[in-house]
Amino acid sequence: MRGSSKCWLLIGMMAWGALAAQDIHFSQVDADPVLLNPAYSGFYQGAGRFGLIYRNQWASVSVPFQTFAVTGEMALWRSSNQRNGLSAGLLFFNDHAGTLGYGTTSGHVSVAYYTALNRAGSSVLSVGLEGAYAQSGFDPSRAEMEDPSDLVATNRVGYPLLAVGAAWYYQPTGDFHTKVGFSLRNANRPNISYGGLDNVFLERRYSLFARAEYRRWQSVSLMPVVLGQIQGRHRELVYGIDVKWYIEEGGAREVSLRCGLAFRHGDAVIANVMMEYGPMVFTFCYDANVSGLAAASHTVGAFEGGVVYRMSKGAKKRKAIKCPVY
Repeated sequence: MRGSSKCWLLIGMMAWGALAAQDIHFSQVDADPVLLNPAYSGFYQGAGRFGLIYRNQWASVSVPFQTFAVTGEMALWRSSNQRNGLSAGLLFFNDHAGTLGYGTTSGHVSVAYYTALNRAGSSVLSVGLEGAYAQSGFDPSRAEMEDPSDLVATNRVGYPLLAVGAAWYYQPTGDFHTKVGFSLRNANRPNISYGGLDNVFLERRYSLFARAEYRRWQSVSLMPVVLGQIQGRHRELVYGIDVKWYIEEGGAREVSLRCGLAFRHGDAVIANVMMEYGPMVFTFCYDANVSGLAAASHTVGAFEGGVVYRMSKGAKKRKAIKCPVY
């Protein structure tokens, strides 16, 4: 029986390893855009942007998944005509779940350069690079073992991460703009094995994202969105539309409210609300699980809440990007 307990622990570690081979993600796909693509660092008005987001997934289980992220971005340099610039960002992630407290903690540094592609400044291209160091692991002391000597000694693994991205912003008129971005995360495909395993890798994640805004009425706009991601054998497709109501604009304080509905194909229905109040953006999101796990989760998916602060004091507004932040 002693051997069997160690075997079951290793099997559990392998299962968790397979789950860990997927990246942390949020249902609010662009509430804090730099989480999606390092090239979006710099796609904002003002001198800086700071964000905080929290996710609680599958609260109906005994120990739910909890994810936490903090972001900060600052403009390093901008040309006098605002057509070119350089921005840097810092990101921190932490998530954990399960009886063994399996989780990942990571710190990221990103840099992005943007440039206007035409004289009018209505077309802007940004490229970004991100480097990170992450640590994944679990607490074996929480496992129920017949013999404590069966506990494995190696329960933590550290590894570097590399990401690259590109994004394009286009605003031909005052009533319409769009942004499209592509990113590659885990470009180095790090080995995240421990406990004697040597075949668990964090697979590369390819993301393609597009968001548009069409000012159909004087104070109301429509904002369709689509996100496609591939990571190893995993696929994700999110599509939906938001309606944004401009309550107050053009003055010292801008106020808007946005509500939307999206679908993660074959997995969840996502409802979100976002309120912009001056330099602050408040977000709330809930996704209801409609996949094959609905019987176990009782359709309870994930709750997300976040806040973003945009620092604009002393900063000139760029004509090239009039409304890059959602």
